[in-house]
Amino acid sequence: MKTELFLVVVALVCAAANPLSKAAQRNKLLLISFDGFRWDYDQDVDTPHLDQLLEDGVKAKYMTPPMLTMTSPSHITTVTGRWVEDHEVVHNMMFNAKTNQKVPHKQTLTRSEWWDNGVLPLWITAQNQGLKTASFYYPGGGANYSGQVVDRVIVEEPGHPDDNETEWRQNINTVMRWFSEEDFHLVTLYYGEPDNVGHAKGPDHPDRKSIIRQIDRTIGYLREAIGRHHLNNSLNVIITSDHGMTTVKKRPQVDEIILNKYLNLLKLASFEILDYGGFGILTPRPGKEQEVFNALSNAPNLTVYKKDELPESFHLARSERLPPIVVVADLGFNLNSRFIVYVNKGDHGYHSGEMDMKTIFRAFGPDFKKNFLSEPFDSVHVYPLMCKVLQIDPAPHNGSLAVTEKLLLPGGESGDATGGESGDATGGESGGVTGGESGDATGGESGDATGL
Repeated sequence: MKTELFLVVVALVCAAANPLSKAAQRNKLLLISFDGFRWDYDQDVDTPHLDQLLEDGVKAKYMTPPMLTMTSPSHITTVTGRWVEDHEVVHNMMFNAKTNQKVPHKQTLTRSEWWDNGVLPLWITAQNQGLKTASFYYPGGGANYSGQVVDRVIVEEPGHPDDNETEWRQNINTVMRWFSEEDFHLVTLYYGEPDNVGHAKGPDHPDRKSIIRQIDRTIGYLREAIGRHHLNNSLNVIITSDHGMTTVKKRPQVDEIILNKYLNLLKLASFEILDYGGFGILTPRPGKEQEVFNALSNAPNLTVYKKDELPESFHLARSERLPPIVVVADLGFNLNSRFIVYVNKGDHGYHSGEMDMKTIFRAFGPDFKKNFLSEPFDSVHVYPLMCKVLQIDPAPHNGSLAVTEKLLLPGGESGDATGGESGDATGGESGGVTGGESGDATGGESGDATGL
């Protein structure tokens, strides 16, 4: 009896001395992306639920996406904390410049050869540290990374409608069950609006305001669902986007930039994608690079770069996948290679320093401050923030926790999720791919906000 009593006492003392495991204390994270949600879209629409998020959480004045301001490159930057030249998802279209292969965005979503370039996204890094993760329509979630796949994946099919509000709520219900009933730790959830409306109608059209009101109702529904599933004290939510949107300038006000007027593409180029908003790429035929560069330099309302001479702030020059010639149109001008009919009334792909390309950042939950308005920052810094919230060690990344840690409440289990010393948190660009020292971490601009 004395022996049994002694063992019971020892067990109680050990339990008192050893608090709940780190896994039991770990809060969960939902990352939501609304494609094409420009930073100011909620300023001309009544959005009570988005407004409430500032009182109940944190808001950045705006967030700067990477160059390139496109869906696939930007989304994978968010979940890797790596610049485009590192993760190598250099376009929405999967392409092969040697074979002239071009695959549309939604058909790339399960093509691992496009997404898996040696950089591990957050899902895999979290899983390798014992967490359960899922991706619901999020770009890149359906790929295989060095032989590893996300625990649970739902991939959006080509042609699937993006604006069904009833389905939006059903998707939230599904995700809440993953958290509350199956103990998932990280889920990424993607919505294809307001991007589609922005393209089809333009950012100033009344239908864009209608879809923002729908998004706002969805945020309200999300918050109700979090309460119904008893997740208020354990679930953090980050709401963001991939890029903004601008009105496409059209005739009779301006002329399209028809590049075939300035060079013979069939004769001088072996590969090109020059019909995609404000961004184009081109592989000249052997020995023709300078001729192509000179010819495009004569075209109006654009800037042409040789890849190895791209500005450092673009974080594109070290890409092995990007072709030798890069073209960036002035804001609102669309590139057209051979008189292709261009119907978009709004578009993106322009310089990430343009205010129309900036996007949103909101966050709330048990780890985030309340009623906190943050200065702007680059989206590459969201990755170490998410690692901090999940209490995991990050993979190498270009971000700096020094930029975004101020959004969190003081304290917490994990240390600096940058994996090293932080630099001056007053500047603009991140340092090397070490997860370690950062340079200027201003959280501000990726270039001149007035354009090229």
